[in-house]
Amino acid sequence: MIKVVGVRFKKAGKIYYFDPVDLDIEKGQNIIVETARGIEFGQCVIGCKEVKEEEIVSPLKTVLRKATEEDIKRHLENKSKEKDAFDICSKKISEHNLVMKLIDVEYTFDNNKVIFYFTAEGRVDFRELVKDLATIFKTRIELRQIGVRDEAKMIGGLGPCGRPMCCSSFLGDFASVSIKMAKEQNLSLNPTKISGICGRLMCCLNYEQDTYEDIRKRLPRVGSIVKTEMGNGEVVSNSVVKELVKVKLKSNDEEFLEEFKISEISMISGSYEGSINEEEIKIEITDESDKALIKDLFKAD
Repeated sequence: MIKVVGVRFKKAGKIYYFDPVDLDIEKGQNIIVETARGIEFGQCVIGCKEVKEEEIVSPLKTVLRKATEEDIKRHLENKSKEKDAFDICSKKISEHNLVMKLIDVEYTFDNNKVIFYFTAEGRVDFRELVKDLATIFKTRIELRQIGVRDEAKMIGGLGPCGRPMCCSSFLGDFASVSIKMAKEQNLSLNPTKISGICGRLMCCLNYEQDTYEDIRKRLPRVGSIVKTEMGNGEVVSNSVVKELVKVKLKSNDEEFLEEFKISEISMISGSYEGSINEEEIKIEITDESDKALIKDLFKAD
């Protein structure tokens, strides 16, 4: 087991492990660490703990010190300079007529590099732009192209649910999301209803997927014959959310419907819902705008 602390450099950013050495570091403290790109200012979000060696990325970098008042002041100054750098870079992009959208600017703590994050449809020749920026800022310049999911994470906003977007408020990493998840959760397969602000499938489709998969394994398909306390009957519909099965029963030559919990029935013949066959998935298209959304919906950043 190896002793580590978990550090974040941005709100809702990825958590990285560092060696605390002999420092007594508590959750919430600001610290200065050594990273692959130099000295950085971060916040401890996971206090000292021991993890298995396979859970870390070697070599494990170290915590240099707890942040001092001077370190905090320097960090805030860098944040202030980032706003000015953003305006300068935006003007230079316009001057060079480059088809790119500037998203964010970041100074490394030691001021050895300024990183400009941007989005673009394809490759961009920004060599002249880099020369101009290097002349202005007199330090190393890096232009980093990012995808639309990272763009949404950096800019933030409100999701379709009306709450702050998950990626910009608490998600450290983007989880893999598929259209199959939407189908298994009985959601409308209309692109406008299952895509987030970024135009990709909503991250929240992944949150309850394990629960849906577990329930579907125990849920009989429509048409299956099941045994109930009121006799044998045919499944006509079911609800994953309520874990209920609607069964058509017969009594005195009269048919009627009754709902049962999954635990109250047993399979006689038929099959369980299980996993969705991808061949059964059909995207709902209501107008031409949906066709445009579909092209982007399944892209991976």
